[in-house]
Amino acid sequence: MYNIIGKYKIFLAISGVLIFTSITSLIIFGLKPGIDFTGGTMMKVEYQGDRPTVSEIQNKLKDLNLGDITIQLVEERGVILKFKVVDEETHQKILKSLGQVQEISFESIGPTIGQELINKARWAVILAVAAILIYVAWSFRKLSRLIKKGESWRYGLGAILALIHDVLVMLGLFAILGHFKGVEVNTSFIIALLTVLGYSVNDTIVVYDRIRENFLFYGGEKTETIINRSLNETIIRSLNTTLTTLLALLAIFFFGGETIKYFSLAMIVGIATGAWSSISIATPFLLLKRR
Repeated sequence: MYNIIGKYKIFLAISGVLIFTSITSLIIFGLKPGIDFTGGTMMKVEYQGDRPTVSEIQNKLKDLNLGDITIQLVEERGVILKFKVVDEETHQKILKSLGQVQEISFESIGPTIGQELINKARWAVILAVAAILIYVAWSFRKLSRLIKKGESWRYGLGAILALIHDVLVMLGLFAILGHFKGVEVNTSFIIALLTVLGYSVNDTIVVYDRIRENFLFYGGEKTETIINRSLNETIIRSLNTTLTTLLALLAIFFFGGETIKYFSLAMIVGIATGAWSSISIATPFLLLKRR
């Protein structure tokens, strides 16, 4: 049996570096909100012939008073444009200025709707975390009888700390991508975030549940030995589940198209860190102050 828990200080150190880097990135760069939250227009077109460069497209649109415009070249002939909210007359002028293009999509969101989406996203995350906390506390409420009175709180808090770790790493990565690559945070990112919240806790619960079972069967052994045994018994299952999920997400990332590329990236990072935090955060936390 490999002494996984014996390396807990190394695991905590690696996670500490990740968290520090993520928090620093969030403070320095911040997240770049998409038009879902700020309001604006997103337009996708496809050129029938040769596609002009970004600077050439900017020159074509400079007289239309579109404000800060973001131009992204996608696929072989596609272009995604993001700018302020415009009326239908300006919409038609844009198409005319671009030349021989086929409009694929046109989406406009006002600032009021954007603020409403921010509020809904905030409440969705808060309610999800609250529900997870209640579930974990209820599921492991009887552990105090197996270990000693007052010890069951560690399991709920350990799961929440692992969850916070996963969320911070995701946010930190997108802060970096937003600063250097212009990647925006939109409603798809919120969906990925909520999914990762559930996945992170699910992976932690698998380990915790095995620990609870082993306390019943091997209650006479040291706590460190029981926890290490539980990790050895669950780590292969956890890795296999994570790898098969990541393979599907990698396929989406590379072949799914530009619109869901960063949604799949958020899922990839969140699921990978969810498996890692179960070992590096959630489980070692059970041993703190015991040593």
